[in-house]
Amino acid sequence: MVNKLLGLPRFVKKSILATADFFMAVLCLFFALSLRFGYMDTHVPFWALCFYALIPLIGLHLIKFYKGVARGFFDALMGRVLQLFLVLIVLYEAILYLDILPTMPRSVPIIFLFLFFIWLWNSRLTIKELLTRLRSGPQSYQNALELDNVVIYGAGLAGQKLLESLKYSHKYNVVGFVDDDPQLTDAYILGKQIYAAQDLMTLVDKLNIAQVFLAVPSISRARKRQIINKLADISIKIKELPSLEEIADEKVTVSHMRRIDILDVLDRQTVEPDEKLLARNITGKNVLVTGAGGSIGSELCRQIIKNKPKCLILYELSEFALYSIHQELLAKQRNTPDYQEIQIIALIGNVTNEDKLYRVCGEHGIQTVYHAAAYKHVPIVEFNPFEGLINNTKGTYHCARAAIRAEVETFVLISTDKAVRPTNVMGATKRLAELTCQGLSQDNTKTCISMVRFGNVLGSSGSVVPVFTKQIEQGLPITVTHPDVTRYFMTIPEAANLVIQAGAMAKGGEVFVLDMGDPVKIVDLARRMIHLSGCEVKDERHPNGDIEIIFTGLRPGEKLYEELIIGDDNIEATEHPLIMQAMEHSFPLQDIEQVLAQTPDKARSHDVTWLKSQLTTFVEGYRQDDSQTT
Repeated sequence: MVNKLLGLPRFVKKSILATADFFMAVLCLFFALSLRFGYMDTHVPFWALCFYALIPLIGLHLIKFYKGVARGFFDALMGRVLQLFLVLIVLYEAILYLDILPTMPRSVPIIFLFLFFIWLWNSRLTIKELLTRLRSGPQSYQNALELDNVVIYGAGLAGQKLLESLKYSHKYNVVGFVDDDPQLTDAYILGKQIYAAQDLMTLVDKLNIAQVFLAVPSISRARKRQIINKLADISIKIKELPSLEEIADEKVTVSHMRRIDILDVLDRQTVEPDEKLLARNITGKNVLVTGAGGSIGSELCRQIIKNKPKCLILYELSEFALYSIHQELLAKQRNTPDYQEIQIIALIGNVTNEDKLYRVCGEHGIQTVYHAAAYKHVPIVEFNPFEGLINNTKGTYHCARAAIRAEVETFVLISTDKAVRPTNVMGATKRLAELTCQGLSQDNTKTCISMVRFGNVLGSSGSVVPVFTKQIEQGLPITVTHPDVTRYFMTIPEAANLVIQAGAMAKGGEVFVLDMGDPVKIVDLARRMIHLSGCEVKDERHPNGDIEIIFTGLRPGEKLYEELIIGDDNIEATEHPLIMQAMEHSFPLQDIEQVLAQTPDKARSHDVTWLKSQLTTFVEGYRQDDSQTT
């Protein structure tokens, strides 16, 4: 029956609603007259009763009330009806004053329109509710007990809008609000009780809460972390609304819930960037990014175009990675008027090809180079040591030499915390790349060469966060190499942002170190991610848990703890609170060039023993792993 009614032509459905409204209008007018006189009677001729009742329907037609869809009924429409009825009261009073129709008391139109307004409002709400429930089918009733009980943290406007958007959800059952304002405690909004924030832990058990929705877009990161920490040991999902900026920019709406940013789980504070430093080496200049398709390289490109360079060259060996970032930047350029004048060029090339890099720098008048191209996965480079040395160290040498020959103003090497007292080939080759840049900076005065060193970035290829997320989603055990392994973490946008600012402060030869905050135990991060996903850790104390953490053992070349500086007292502050400068030992360039000159021959004979002996000589703290010599 429902499907038949819904399938009727629109004019038929409108006619049915209008006819029902007409009969109800007559009935409401009849009751209005009866209320006024105190006894049941028509009190006016029936034709006059019908005429008076027809007037509001004509008005509803004029304001296009019947063009609205019943299942999409909303309050704003009834606001227009209320305005119409105020006008109709004046019209009725004019008709009664002129005495052109059978008269009746002047209070009757007011009573009549009040009763008819109640009918219109309730009938449309009822139709909307019935259609919503009937269209969802009987299965929705069977699944009612399977809904996740949800509490909304924040009883403000955003929380109320969120409740409205979830009202007809078949996944969530909102049981109430939680708010920090003590004056709101035990009050009700939209039929839902408001609980005190300090009672949140009790509510989780009392009301069987499965998820907490943070509906406070303006909440500070520190306050958000406090809320998350309260629920740290409970298996409960926490989601949040987008920021006010995203809502204001209409990128998302209030109904777009998302997972908690993993940065909120880490005890890390960010600092607003220095716009002058961001612009110094980019705005109005020609910029080249090597490894432009990688995690850091691609984010550098996104940050660079925001600062409006004259030209941006994307230099990348992987065609697919280059295509992806190039298309993304072109799409941004089409949609952003301020980017229209930026020239964006994609070039396939290897960083070991010095002649091509020199030609590119010369043809495009490159003024700033960000060298992000590198092999960075520790186990892979451990099994392919010469490829790591050629790409990471020799590639850096040729890239920096090309920049010097082309008289590029600024050259910035993207380094890693694994370069500090490394136990792996990857870290050692990156430290040797730093030494190469330090040596080159001593022999030239035209190109300002600097290095920026930082730890793990969240979301990069190989980062534990996407790996853990995928394992949790698939219900697989989370794999951690060692219970004591710790790492520093930073988001990719923040890292790229700080790299640009550090390079702008360089005078030549500096090793800048980014403040990564406190190191994080990987196993603690894994537990927190399991809890935030609404699951429970499976261990000896909780044998019936959902996700188990398995320790697989340290991989070849992997360290328990990463460091950012070599030595304890060789660090200096800079003008930026999150950027420090390390004062470290360097070697004469000629000594490093001798090693790089021998590398191709040694690579052909795959003399790994020679390679590791050279790394031991030049890289302080490097310890060979003789078990891996393939």
